[in-house]
Amino acid sequence: MSTGLLHLIPVGLGPADPSVTHPGHVLRTLDALDYFIAERAKTARSELKRLGYSRAIQEARIEELPPQLDARTIDLLLAPLKSGHDGGLMSEAGCPAVADPGALIVRRAHELGIRVIPHIGPSSLLLALMASGLNGQGFAFHGYLPQKTEDRVRSIQALEKESFKLERTQLFIETPYRNEAMFASLIQNCRDDTRLCIARSLTTAGELVTTRTIREWKKTPAPDLDRQPVVFLLLAR
Repeated sequence: MSTGLLHLIPVGLGPADPSVTHPGHVLRTLDALDYFIAERAKTARSELKRLGYSRAIQEARIEELPPQLDARTIDLLLAPLKSGHDGGLMSEAGCPAVADPGALIVRRAHELGIRVIPHIGPSSLLLALMASGLNGQGFAFHGYLPQKTEDRVRSIQALEKESFKLERTQLFIETPYRNEAMFASLIQNCRDDTRLCIARSLTTAGELVTTRTIREWKKTPAPDLDRQPVVFLLLAR
């Protein structure tokens, strides 16, 4: 028996027109699926509705990823695909399996011989890098930096030093209610000629992408970052 297909379906980054963020063939593929793996079923149902899913949403089977993914659970989630049924993997926002626990599902799919099909859609990391003007040939994503002030400062300084040495753009994120503290730490602890890009609320009406040196940021009012999704990008020189 041939296996089903695992479709990687990008999720919107915020309120935006699906016809702008998702190509038509991706929306048609989504519409043909009735089995989904997602971090939260509530978020997945909301996104299906927003993307114009034509089926009765309550009839779609949505299985949630538990906080701790073990081998047995992953195999159970992929069992319908192993039996020949197509399925979709969805993230909480952006592209599944990129800075996302869904990567473990994709890895196991490959081991089981299930074909994985990535689809085009919004990715905050890629969009931020594209729009930043920073080095797109050498970059690294570091997820969340430490919460404690002292640890965060040490992490920022280490990333800046590595960026200078390797000419690497450093990407990282923060919990939205701590964005302003992160911005302040960057302004206070980075060198004046280091470039910092703030990419806020991408693809939405509140989108802001601005790159300045730390020296320039110090001379301008701080952007409104409170409780909004932000990608921080740093390049030292």
